[in-house]
Amino acid sequence: MKLLRFGRDFKPDEEIILRDYLAIERTRLANERTLLSYIRSSLYLLLGGIAFFQLKNFPDFKYLAFLSLVFSAIFFVIGIYRFMLLKKSLKKLYYLSGEKEEETTE
Repeated sequence: MKLLRFGRDFKPDEEIILRDYLAIERTRLANERTLLSYIRSSLYLLLGGIAFFQLKNFPDFKYLAFLSLVFSAIFFVIGIYRFMLLKKSLKKLYYLSGEKEEETTE
């Protein structure tokens, strides 16, 4: 599960100033919190879909159950996609800022 590895994956901690490092950490934590919100919403929709399937007296709710399961999968995929997109963006920004500092010190 290297794809969804949480935690610090930035290597050169000393190359940027503390304020920028803390901003990146704050953004990284917000990104993880957003992913967990997407997963939570996806699980709620999954449970709702399963509950609609259990209603035997209301056969019309099967369509709503299928719709709920589809939206559950969509939320999960969107959450992972947005998490990975921002994580790659943060890595690129972090390493670019480290390269700029190296150029100015030379």
